[in-house]
Amino acid sequence: MEGLPDPQQLLEAILKGGRGRHKIYVGAAAGVGKTYRALQDLRERLEAGVDAVVGYLETHGRADTARMAEGLPIFPRKQLEYKGVTLSEMDLEGLLERRPALVLVDELAHTNAPSSKNAKRYQDVEELLQAGISVISTMNIQHLESLNDLVARLTGVQVKERVPDRVLLDADEVILVDVTPEVLQERLQAGKIYPKTKIEQALANFFTVENLAVLRELALRSVADKVEEDASAGEDSPAIKERIAVAVTPSPKDVLLIRRGARMARRMRGELYVVYVRNRRLSREEERVLDSHRIITESLEGHFYRLEGRDVAGALADFAKEHGITQLVLGENSNPTWRNFFRLSIIQRLIYLTHDIDIHIIDRRVEGH
Repeated sequence: MEGLPDPQQLLEAILKGGRGRHKIYVGAAAGVGKTYRALQDLRERLEAGVDAVVGYLETHGRADTARMAEGLPIFPRKQLEYKGVTLSEMDLEGLLERRPALVLVDELAHTNAPSSKNAKRYQDVEELLQAGISVISTMNIQHLESLNDLVARLTGVQVKERVPDRVLLDADEVILVDVTPEVLQERLQAGKIYPKTKIEQALANFFTVENLAVLRELALRSVADKVEEDASAGEDSPAIKERIAVAVTPSPKDVLLIRRGARMARRMRGELYVVYVRNRRLSREEERVLDSHRIITESLEGHFYRLEGRDVAGALADFAKEHGITQLVLGENSNPTWRNFFRLSIIQRLIYLTHDIDIHIIDRRVEGH
């Protein structure tokens, strides 16, 4: 019964207007048992006297999950019309009015219907937490924003629905639901994850032993990072040990550099800066790409800067000195635009102009993009 406070603590938190507690069940892939464990947790809370409901549940036709949900109070979904189709979503407004002490919200990375109040389900969860309602949620590790390009490169699968890293980092408790790739394949072949018509396709694509092993490693590492960060939160050390700056161009592929920098910042418990130096007039499409870089940077809890200057290396060096940058990330590949912007001479000049700064040259070519 660890993790969430007892019923009296929950009630007191709500009466005081305090923030709810967030517990996330994380897995390497579909079928590991995240939703089953979350439902089991909710059932135990109900038996302990907590006012708890299922806000959103997706069983995907899995018999074990459906059985675990039997008899639990399930809050009615909200029906939304979109282009002549009725879509079923979690009723955020209804839950905020009902104000239970605890809500189970499945599939945290889900994109809501276009007419919903929030674009993403994790934003709905944040509203519930702000209202003093505690939440149990579930997600797969490949939906974490900073791992997006790494998952695509290692597994060949591009995940479109993503959750900002801060959601996982800010959670009060993160539970890894783990099984070996071999056990997960056995569940798949037994029809416990997908219908029989999809089993062979899944085994040949996403559910290979290699892919599952990679995703399992990412899940283990991410949860370990979260535990390490929580353990060090009370240590008597500087709030920011490292400052990582990522230099970008108006290229869509530079999002890979941003995510790489974000992973570095997370492991080092540092701060992320993303910097663009404008030394020419940009097209409308390039401006759009830079705005996308800014949005992704902010979703990763980073700071985005646009600088002006013909001397790109000089501008980056000045920025690094002004902001106390300790790590500088640059991209390198055969793209002509990139070669014109960050020529080897610029990298050499940065090495000359900066001192006590580690410079990382990252290959921007990633398979699957």
